[in-house]
Amino acid sequence: MSTSLPARHPDDHGEGGQEHVPYVNFPGAAVQNRRQLLVKLAWMSLWMIYLVYPVKDLTGGTHGTAATGVGWVALAVFLAAYLSLVALRSTRPADWHGKYPFVALMLVLAVATSFGLGEAWLTLFTYASVCVAIVLPPRLGLRGVGVTTALALAVALLIRADPDTLAAIILPCFLGGLAMTGLQRLIATMQELREARAAVAHLAASEERLRLARDLHDLLGHSLSLITLKSELAGRFLDQDKQEAARAQVADIESVARQSLVDVREAVSGFRRPTLPVELAAARTALAAAQVTLEAAPSVLDGWPGLGPDESGVLAWALREAVTNVVRHGEGATVCTVGADRTWEGDGERYAVLEITDNGPGPGKSGPGNGLSGLEERLALVGGRLETGPGARGRGFRLRALVPLRTVSEPSPPA
Repeated sequence: MSTSLPARHPDDHGEGGQEHVPYVNFPGAAVQNRRQLLVKLAWMSLWMIYLVYPVKDLTGGTHGTAATGVGWVALAVFLAAYLSLVALRSTRPADWHGKYPFVALMLVLAVATSFGLGEAWLTLFTYASVCVAIVLPPRLGLRGVGVTTALALAVALLIRADPDTLAAIILPCFLGGLAMTGLQRLIATMQELREARAAVAHLAASEERLRLARDLHDLLGHSLSLITLKSELAGRFLDQDKQEAARAQVADIESVARQSLVDVREAVSGFRRPTLPVELAAARTALAAAQVTLEAAPSVLDGWPGLGPDESGVLAWALREAVTNVVRHGEGATVCTVGADRTWEGDGERYAVLEITDNGPGPGKSGPGNGLSGLEERLALVGGRLETGPGARGRGFRLRALVPLRTVSEPSPPA
């Protein structure tokens, strides 16, 4: 008995948005409507060809009228139990226990008809063996098939079945049940694979949402902070009747807003990857608006030879986040220093280091915000890490972003 059912695909739609169900069978899928159930029962009916032996026995005139009538009734009940099991099992949950009485009825009919009507009815044990393999759990299916085959063999020996009939019926009884046990395991494996694929898709969607949230936080946090500063400057210039200076600030606000719109679109599309030179220029503009002097070492623009694009992009994000923090929280800061270096860990791993320090009030007692948490996640994705704390002599705030330099071939420093 197969458990193949019509497949359903999210892109199979008919006219008017109605879902179109194709006639492609999908092992382990659930029956969705009546038409699918009828198609399945039609396929199951093809296996009824093996009931030709009991039918031939009833039509051969070897039994009396009463025995023949009882035989037809028993065969009809057996066939109804078989098809009912197929139909109900396809529409009930996996833990439905109503399937066991049907299998028990089929076994009773197989034993009774074999004793009462002869060896031709031993064929019913083949159907019973297949059903036993289906309804039992995978760990018990093989044992159930073995017990059913042993029962069929015992009945055949008790009724003194012909040796040729014995081989022709008992062997298919075992092999049919064994094949169905393997099919059930295959279906269970396919279901687990589909569930795993759905879980992977869900994780990928969650990771994409997390990436988008980090990008939008960093992009808009930096841009909106700069727009706020320039708006305040424009207001001050207007109060002082400095029209040209205020107009210049408004033009800068328009430029930052347009660039922010481009950055957001690129972030949504997944194409946004900042670079250190671009972020350093943007940092200089933002810090100048906040009246903070930027002191950047020349090595920052030179970068690190062999540093991958993902690692370089993460360092650019680190620079953007650090500058945004200085603009937002570095009240009283006058100088922001950016340096580039490299270091070797105890296990010989090389790291590129980007360090940003200001002379503001320091980290304070509050914990890291969303920006630093997102930056730490970005660094973890490339095998790096984030270090934050007070600057030199306990003043200001220092941020160090470290990413591995796996492609740089340089001798390790002496111990």
